[in-house]
Amino acid sequence: MTIPIFATPEDAEAAFYEALENADLEAMMAVWADDEEIVCVHPGGPRLSGFDRVRDSWRQIFAGGPSMRFHLSGQQYLGGVRLAIHSVHENIVVTGQTKPLSPIVATNIYLLTERGWRMVVHHASPAPGEAAPPDEPMPTVLH
Repeated sequence: MTIPIFATPEDAEAAFYEALENADLEAMMAVWADDEEIVCVHPGGPRLSGFDRVRDSWRQIFAGGPSMRFHLSGQQYLGGVRLAIHSVHENIVVTGQTKPLSPIVATNIYLLTERGWRMVVHHASPAPGEAAPPDEPMPTVLH
């Protein structure tokens, strides 16, 4: 696999969500910086630090194959010369279900490296006040 160079943080973010929808581990990890300082927090999960731990978490999530579609809303971007912070709402529909899950609030942080823009932090959690209905419990880890 040729490692892509993301010219903008938005390119890296688009690749991140495409890899997530396709359950493509190699494409997912191509978005991340190859660094032990990266951090990932999945909804309801612990803070994972380091390339190997982050990769293993995605491997476990993708084990069942593609199952989610994402629509982003409420995007807020803050950017500088070498650092970009994106705050988004992830609106998720699980394959086979007609009703979307409760929104997830995600913060994605990108760093400009010698290989283009790369993700260094992904922190996702349920949106406050958007609890799942009692008869449909929210999974503890969505992604």
